[in-house]
Amino acid sequence: MPEFAYTARDSAGHNIAGVMTAADKRGVLVALAERSLCALHVQAKTTVNLAWRRGGRVKPRILANNLAQLADLLQNGVPLLGALDLLAEQTTSVGLQKVFRDVRDHVAEGMGLDEAFARHPQAFGDLSVCMVHAGMEGAFLEDALRRTADFLDLQEDLKSRLVSAMTYPAFLAGVGTLVTIALVVFFVPKFAGLFARLERSGQGLPGATIVLLSISHSLGHYGVLILGGLGAIGYALRSGLRSSRGRVLVDRWKLKLPLAGKIFLNYAVSRFCRVLGTLLKNGVPLLRALEISSESAGNIVLARAVRKSAENVSAGDTLSRPLAGCGLIPRPVMAMITIAEQSNNLDEVLVYIADTIDRQNGRQIDTMVRLVEPLMLLVMGGIIMFIISALLLPVFDMSSALGT
Repeated sequence: MPEFAYTARDSAGHNIAGVMTAADKRGVLVALAERSLCALHVQAKTTVNLAWRRGGRVKPRILANNLAQLADLLQNGVPLLGALDLLAEQTTSVGLQKVFRDVRDHVAEGMGLDEAFARHPQAFGDLSVCMVHAGMEGAFLEDALRRTADFLDLQEDLKSRLVSAMTYPAFLAGVGTLVTIALVVFFVPKFAGLFARLERSGQGLPGATIVLLSISHSLGHYGVLILGGLGAIGYALRSGLRSSRGRVLVDRWKLKLPLAGKIFLNYAVSRFCRVLGTLLKNGVPLLRALEISSESAGNIVLARAVRKSAENVSAGDTLSRPLAGCGLIPRPVMAMITIAEQSNNLDEVLVYIADTIDRQNGRQIDTMVRLVEPLMLLVMGGIIMFIISALLLPVFDMSSALGT
């Protein structure tokens, strides 16, 4: 709900200023009247993103550690306001310090912890806000905070594993590109005089040599323009792909990639199942949980399929039937979801499914990396072999002509 800044006068004639959350301005006036305050000025307040404006981006790993500490403090009897003060003082993130101070101030004014979290979307996503809301309503706030921290830690572990797995192939690709450019720009032109004399003598050059010389000449004379053009094309593509239509095209293309497409799909399904199971276990209603988990999947194609399934669920259908119709969820996963609905333990089965998929994804990533590394070496070797062959073929032809 929106926030309103107000100035009111109490029965003693003193002016009081503050911030109140309400559905509209009329709700603020009614609430002030109930507190025997005369409203002087009420104005909608714009939410200020303190962490982004002053402290920078909040890292998920640091946020997870602080949420786990908050759960420990609350479980050991520390009042909420005192726990938030401690976190604001001890956290190493400047941005998170701003966030916790702002959260503490608004909680002290009577705002719920979930509403205070919702004021900082750059730090607390929908998952965190909804789980805290469910924890406050169900009197298991500490458990909800701890589960949220565990989920954030797990997501960061998966991301770190993927990045570390692709670091070496990316290094090979970068080194190979630099070596190739250096050979073409600095090494090949040294043979240009020899090749020019061969052409003047009436001896033609092989096609590979002509192609290599053309590439070398273009990079040597127009390299800056080519680099600028590629940069402009890359910027235009990035801008287009960041649009809603572009993101849909990218997500569809990712799912169709050989080898990697299955990994992308499994990763999205795993995130969807884990978020949905965690929300259901913490008392979030199914339709709201489907809405949040669809956005957390990280793939628009799957998110749309889940939202369409939610429409059928709201009409009284089971979850498994519309999900099976989208064709994205693997059949073994659908079979387990169907049985779990009948057994009334969907939340536990969904988390188990996510754990199973993550283990499978780990093995598939290891296999893909083992295939990518020799493939990169073959590509680099092929390019270097082409350059060497293009340089030596005219020499061989000249030796043959002299021998005859």
